[in-house]
Amino acid sequence: MTLKHSLIAMALAMAFHNAHAAPVFIATGSISGADLSDLTGTLESGVAANILGGMSSGLAWAGGNTFLALPDRGPNATNWNAAVDNTTSYIPRFNTVTLNLSATVTGGVYNYSLTPTLTSTTLLYSSTALNYGAVTPSINTAGKYYFSGRSDNFAAGNSLNSNNARLDPEAIRVSNDGKSVYISDEYGPYVYQFNRATGERTNVYSLPSAFAANNLSSQGALEISGNSAGRLANKGMEGLAITPNGKTLVGFEQGPLLQDGGDGGRINRIVTIDTATGATKQFVYDNLLTDKNKTYNSSEILAVNDHEFLVLERDGKGLGDGSKADVKRIYKIDLAGATDISTLNLSGEANLLPYAVQKTLFLDLKSSFTAAGITASNIPSKLEGMAFGADIIENGLTYHTLYVGNDNDFIAEAGDNKFFVFKFTDADLGTTTGFVNQAFIAAVPEADSYAMLLAGLGVIGFVTRRRSMQS
Repeated sequence: MTLKHSLIAMALAMAFHNAHAAPVFIATGSISGADLSDLTGTLESGVAANILGGMSSGLAWAGGNTFLALPDRGPNATNWNAAVDNTTSYIPRFNTVTLNLSATVTGGVYNYSLTPTLTSTTLLYSSTALNYGAVTPSINTAGKYYFSGRSDNFAAGNSLNSNNARLDPEAIRVSNDGKSVYISDEYGPYVYQFNRATGERTNVYSLPSAFAANNLSSQGALEISGNSAGRLANKGMEGLAITPNGKTLVGFEQGPLLQDGGDGGRINRIVTIDTATGATKQFVYDNLLTDKNKTYNSSEILAVNDHEFLVLERDGKGLGDGSKADVKRIYKIDLAGATDISTLNLSGEANLLPYAVQKTLFLDLKSSFTAAGITASNIPSKLEGMAFGADIIENGLTYHTLYVGNDNDFIAEAGDNKFFVFKFTDADLGTTTGFVNQAFIAAVPEADSYAMLLAGLGVIGFVTRRRSMQS
């Protein structure tokens, strides 16, 4: 082939690549059974202490085909004690899973399959004593005080007391060096840093006082009615992103603060946290969907680069709810140039709406699933985890991957823990300053990381952009 023909072929390939206008659903896989925590016995509601459920309240990529899947505060579907909203002494944890994406190629067409495998379970604890309610974890030892999902594990004071043992984890991200995980929660809301290998809490990020609920209760409804400001019970820091340089965490409230309108309101606050100094900024997100004339909960946020993010919005309908899914969407937002409202000392929906960031639709999950033959009643009601994965190559063209997971609330009606994979191009992101694929493998020697990737390739080529530990 002549140089001229080569250039023409390359131009046609790039034209095809750039013409690709929407992410494509390519694979799904599920996992069930018990976790690998080695916990025995049952919780107060009779559920096994090592139940493997609700794995994707949060989902984080850790390089290669390794992901961290985060359950929330544990089972509370069985009616056993209304005084604690049926919560149990479930110990918060994260699961390490391999999500092996493989493909067969027929006539240049790639058909994918996803095989999830659980490799470890890590329990979360504090090396200093915590405030418990009626039940203290039986596995506690000196220097190991485990967090718990029970709603009565708090002391006097407001909800930002980091010594409270109650923890409702909702999002997880991995540090640049791969040695730590950052986890956000709904009870505080809190943002904590943990040792990835041991589960020990190593750092606490203090959130602005605007997020504090001053009057606490073990019943969420009473906690809401007993406060006029602060986060909504069970709708705290639902989402968490980390920028590609590892310097900034971006937390997302699931619903408006009480002073901003509360449940059903339009204003969700986004909080950025400097991982080195703990300094925070706040931004405004409008969760109203004009085509539905309705507000929706925000379940996750994921960094595209250092200022653009994907936001997962959803209803609570679908598998597990006994209804049909209607709204499961991912939007793109840009914080560049957005107003830091913490400098304005404002609150309230009307006052904050003018500062809301613009959003554009990136992916309609419901439409993708139904087009693939998954009925609306079989789409999980709680799609909550969201992470990028390794790039793939098809016929010389590079695609990025997006993984989405569900929270099945530890109930059989919601089905197994599921993972859904989409492929997309830079062009699918629309106008952007550049997608940064985050590969958390900086601690792995170059030759070993290359061998590790090749070992799992099959017919898929992975492209990773290594991140400097010094960045």
